[in-house]
Amino acid sequence: MDDCHLLDQNLTDLNQKLGTCLFAYSAYSDQVGVLFNNIHAKLNSFQSSLSDGEKEKQKDRSETFLGKELPSLAREVARVEAVRVYAETALKLDSLVGDIEDAVSSTVNRNLRKQASSQNSEGGVRFAAINALKLAEDVITNVSKTRPQWSRLVLAVDYRVDRALAMLRPQTIADYRSLLTSLNWPPPLSTLNPSNLGEKKSLESPNLLFTMHGDLKKHYCDGFLALCKLQELQTQRKSRQLQGHHCEFTLRQPLWAIEELVNPISIASQRHFTKWVDKPELIFALVYKITRDYVDSMDELLQPLVDEAMLSGYSCREEWISAMVTSLSTYMAKELFPVYINQLHEENHSQAKISWLHFIDLMISFDKKVKNLVAQSGITLSIDEDFNMQKISSLSVFCDRPDWLDLWAKIELSDAVDKLTPVIEDEKNWSMEVKESGLVLGSEAYRSPAISSAFLRHLSSIIERCRAIPNVRMRSRFIRLAAAPIIHRFLDFLLLKCQEAEGLTALTDDDALIKVTKSINGSRYVESVLKEWCEEVFFLEMGLDGENNSSGIIDEEIHNLERFRSEWVEKLSKVVFRGFDACSHEYIKNKKQWMEKTEEGWAVSRSFIGALDYVQAKMSTLEMNLNKMDFVSVWRSLASAIDSLFFNGIFMSNAKFYDGGVDRLDNDMTVLFGVFKSWCLRPEGFFPKSSEGLKLLKMGDKQIRGSVEGGERWIKMNMIRHLTITEVERILKCRVYNN
Repeated sequence: MDDCHLLDQNLTDLNQKLGTCLFAYSAYSDQVGVLFNNIHAKLNSFQSSLSDGEKEKQKDRSETFLGKELPSLAREVARVEAVRVYAETALKLDSLVGDIEDAVSSTVNRNLRKQASSQNSEGGVRFAAINALKLAEDVITNVSKTRPQWSRLVLAVDYRVDRALAMLRPQTIADYRSLLTSLNWPPPLSTLNPSNLGEKKSLESPNLLFTMHGDLKKHYCDGFLALCKLQELQTQRKSRQLQGHHCEFTLRQPLWAIEELVNPISIASQRHFTKWVDKPELIFALVYKITRDYVDSMDELLQPLVDEAMLSGYSCREEWISAMVTSLSTYMAKELFPVYINQLHEENHSQAKISWLHFIDLMISFDKKVKNLVAQSGITLSIDEDFNMQKISSLSVFCDRPDWLDLWAKIELSDAVDKLTPVIEDEKNWSMEVKESGLVLGSEAYRSPAISSAFLRHLSSIIERCRAIPNVRMRSRFIRLAAAPIIHRFLDFLLLKCQEAEGLTALTDDDALIKVTKSINGSRYVESVLKEWCEEVFFLEMGLDGENNSSGIIDEEIHNLERFRSEWVEKLSKVVFRGFDACSHEYIKNKKQWMEKTEEGWAVSRSFIGALDYVQAKMSTLEMNLNKMDFVSVWRSLASAIDSLFFNGIFMSNAKFYDGGVDRLDNDMTVLFGVFKSWCLRPEGFFPKSSEGLKLLKMGDKQIRGSVEGGERWIKMNMIRHLTITEVERILKCRVYNN
């Protein structure tokens, strides 16, 4: 009887609303009819005026009509048409909104706990309300695009629709939760214990979504579909209302129906989590097991419903995994991380650091397994990559708490320094070379000490852990705080070793030279490895981050290594040159020897032999210990310095050269070139000024004639490229030809 009375009341209300709509429509029709009658009368008047009167008057009236009355008439017709369209649209929207309000009212007033027939009719009423909402939204969307001036009509309809949605969505969610309760959701977690968390499937906790049958399955699918359709409708409405404001991320919300599945699981799981604060591996294992056990049902049972609701860009698998990971991250941020941070402030600081790093390892391992679950579906992550990575990563807690990220970086750096300290103090690691390494191709050519490999291993470990951070900017921040200081520390130790060697013997001792070469080799090796790393996409992304001004994340550290290496390579060259200069001082200052012939039995001047032996011995030591790339820089720099010494000390000294002296100098320089011939095919090319000076001294009298008058032309003809006219003239004046 109550149902009959309710139906009669609803029918009476509908009849009253129908009468109101018909009366409104008749009023609009009467107004339109009056307007058309006026237009018809004006046209008849115009026609009669054309048939009467003289032709001249007809012409004047025609021009007046065409010029003034016709545009006015056209505007009047357009206005009438706009009024008609507005009236029809308003009536249509009023009818649709009325249907929405009636359906929503019926849905809210019904009791879902009644019989199955009542549930079926309730589902039909709910879908009727959603369909009416969809039709109304389509009309409003069309009006917003074609008639933007009707904004008040759109606002009025939006107001009424929002009121209906404010009633329909909570009721739909409540009905969905009731269905989950009848399904015995969430699944029983009390049977799970540390011994069975690692099992592939658990017999004690079957997949409740797969065990549904008959009416229960139909009602659940209808409830899930209704929520999805409501979410699609809200997304469409927000997209229309926020159009032009670039609010794509604002529109993107988690899937409501999946959230309702996860929330009860999250609450039930936390009862277990509180028992496992000291065993976080069990927390991650439980969350992963639940996520894995139900992920297949997301693809097979629920994804078709999402597609039917036309919710584009949503994957049930991804939403399920994301919701589970988010619930875990929320719990960790509220309950677990504060515990670990408090431990760091206690006396047993070292044990707290170990616990923190172990917890981070568990998070990274969990994230890898979760990503594998996402990848098994074959889908590609949509929208923004960082945004999606944060959704499925437990490490996203650091994106919300940068201060925790700074603390993590500080702990990583401290742990690396603690492990490197005994390695640094062991002198064997500074003398023993890297035998094998997969860090860089051809590492044996660098002759790097083992200490550089140890630094790179710890640096690589930090970078590998950093890769799991689901945000480029946070990764960049972590690298600057944890990895870059290790490179600076390595460079500081290299510099300290070099300064110690220089301070003891000013690098005159071979052992000191070898210590410096080891540091240079280590710098070259680490620099090469870092440059290879910087070519990876991982580093390139961080380099393109706005805070780095499109420069590499560790460009400054690489530049510091390059500068250190170039400075000490230059020092090695200068040390050898200073020794050569000291050994050849007497030889350079002896101007009389260029007036004498070479001593009998000697291919080289005796005073020059010591300097040659010194150079050969020092360069042999450097060649054996220094990497090939930097050794080339050393001997080239040395050759340039010796060339300058010879040219200024011998050729520009105003000494007199007789034929015998020219031959003596030629022999001495040939032997000097021979020392450098071990490292190049044409060593005289690296002594350009001395070679061209000797060439001038060896010229005959006939060849020299015309040099003064010829000037630059004569210089070019004789292939003199590195000497000026003044220098050529001074050298030629030193040549004395024997009669």
